Amino acid sequence: MKLNLVPARTGAEWVRIGLKTFWRQPLAFISLFFLFMASISIASQLPLVGSVLAPILLPFMTLGLMVATSVAYTNDRQKPAAPAMFTAAAEAVRSEWKPMIVLGLISAAYFVVVVGLSALMDDGYLARAYLLDETLSAEVMASSDFQTARLFVMVLNLPLSLAMWHAPALVHWHHVEPVKSLFFSLVALFRNFGAYAMFCLSWFGVFLAAGIGIGLVATVLVGVGAIGMGGGASAVGGALMIGSALVLAAMSLSSTWFTFRDSFQAD
Repeated sequence: MKLNLVPARTGAEWVRIGLKTFWRQPLAFISLFFLFMASISIASQLPLVGSVLAPILLPFMTLGLMVATSVAYTNDRQKPAAPAMFTAAAEAVRSEWKPMIVLGLISAAYFVVVVGLSALMDDGYLARAYLLDETLSAEVMASSDFQTARLFVMVLNLPLSLAMWHAPALVHWHHVEPVKSLFFSLVALFRNFGAYAMFCLSWFGVFLAAGIGIGLVATVLVGVGAIGMGGGASAVGGALMIGSALVLAAMSLSSTWFTFRDSFQAD
């Protein structure tokens, strides 16, 4: 396996081809995304262990959606691609469950350490909320110390997110060991910084444009409900905003495989 260096404009191409691939099988992508998200959400609700189980499951979701994208792109001329996407994602998750667990455990351990360190800033309120499911008062959550701790956790979780970007795919397609895959993922992002920066900026533009459009529709629906022309209009507007955000998230994940495909090459 070797690293490819790509021009910055490739980042916008990743977004374009990701969107095109998503719209070939939108229901399949959305269904897979919601299936993984539902599994993670249910696991996160378990008392005490939920906050640790969620990051353990994230590599499975990343791998499953990447494999599904590769199938949708390869089978672009075949209408029954959706069943193949589900089958390939399930097979990848099943065959790579051990290294995915390793990646998940690394992610969970890192998360616990970071959250534990945040206790130095807010007397442990954030740590107890995340790790012990303690309910916090509105005053505590609004305090500057608590907000600083939240920002601290967000900033320190960024390197982990970058390391996990390609790690599941490197394990699956190039048979890289889990720990090494984290390192190679970081190297790829930094060596192709321009392309990944353009990728993020392009997706920001997509999200911004979609958000403006959806926000206008939701505002109209909320306004209709406010003047008494439809009691459910406000609820529909709120549901539209939430549903659209989730669909946009699924769309963005559909382009991740292309960043991996163009960044790495088999020897």
